Amino acid sequence: MGNLFWAAIVAALVFGFWVDASSAYQYHHFNETEFSLLEAQEQAYSSLLGRSPLMVGLTLIPSAAAKGAVCLDGTLPGYHLHRGYGSGANSWIVNLEGGGWCNDVRSCVYRKKTRRGSSRFMEKQIPFTGILSNSAEDNPDFFNWNRVKIRYCDGASFAGDSENKAAQLQFRGQRIWSAAIEDLMSKGMRFAKQALLSGCSAGGLATIIHCDEFRGFFPHTTKVKCLSDAGLFLDAIDVSRGHTIRNFFSGVVGLQGVQKNLPPSCTNHLDPTSCFFPQNLIASIRTPLFILNTAYDSWQIQSSIAPSSADPRGYWHDCRLNHAKCTASQIQYLQGFRNQMLNGIKSFSRSYQNGLFINSCFAHCQSERQDTWFADNSPVIGNKAIALAVGDWYFDRAVVKDIDCPYPCDNTCHHLVFR
Repeated sequence: MGNLFWAAIVAALVFGFWVDASSAYQYHHFNETEFSLLEAQEQAYSSLLGRSPLMVGLTLIPSAAAKGAVCLDGTLPGYHLHRGYGSGANSWIVNLEGGGWCNDVRSCVYRKKTRRGSSRFMEKQIPFTGILSNSAEDNPDFFNWNRVKIRYCDGASFAGDSENKAAQLQFRGQRIWSAAIEDLMSKGMRFAKQALLSGCSAGGLATIIHCDEFRGFFPHTTKVKCLSDAGLFLDAIDVSRGHTIRNFFSGVVGLQGVQKNLPPSCTNHLDPTSCFFPQNLIASIRTPLFILNTAYDSWQIQSSIAPSSADPRGYWHDCRLNHAKCTASQIQYLQGFRNQMLNGIKSFSRSYQNGLFINSCFAHCQSERQDTWFADNSPVIGNKAIALAVGDWYFDRAVVKDIDCPYPCDNTCHHLVFR
């Protein structure tokens, strides 16, 4: 009966994604990444395994209101916490939820009527899988840690601090971040012996922005590291030689008052929009950081490199939905994007303390999905799955600087294909 229930949920989510995607994509593709699809795939995977994922309830933060730490619509922010035990009782993973951004009043008003802008629309329970799983079989190094997912309801990677009174919009991502950490500290995180800040997509960018700040919350005796999954958004030229993502990020930074919360090590010599791009931040981060990314990030291909706005004749339409339909020249173009990514991490990779796992897949976010994090057929580089690579790096069992050979050499990828 339980499996039938999950199968029905999966079917509904998948159907909803295909129905909504084509109509919403044109304008709201930055607001919602492929998370609807990813979540459906994740639950489907759990069903196939014959077990339901751990469901964890939402906790709102009452003390946040007095600090002005509220979602876009003024509602309280929240998180999901599953307590650790045994050897993990004093270890914590804090995971920052992803889900795009909003860059103007119109898109933020739209967003505040969704789970990405209001706790009124957030799920009361969400599945904890991948790096958040409580199963030793599925998450060998972190299964018994205290695991937290902080919900994302600001639209600027937890970094803004501003408002628009006329539109009744609160841009308080930085305050939400601080209020959530303070609340978790009061619930025992201040005693952590080990801590890991992680996030995927917009949450992966937030992890990079807040990594050193996170380190600062703990005594020097606490082992603190950060993991950014699919957060390496590049300041890339699109296929029409335009600056789609730079223009978009400029709107996010300006509208939401992000500048004052970006690392001074960057803003002292670069403009604020440049400092919202991870390639300009990672080399100066002092805390050990692991970058997990696909070399052909499917979100960046769809929304940054070859968005429909930069492809009016539809030359890239089939390629951006399914890599198997890319022409030889399009693949060559995407190899150039991979080269730009590898050039962007050169300085970062020289640091002994940092870690890398750049695989040659067409995907987006791999740490929170069970099938890509740790499973029998997970993606690997050198026969090592992502979970084991991250674990080896976090616990100093090995130096991890894994960069895949170019597409199409890796047959372990779980490519995302869109209809």
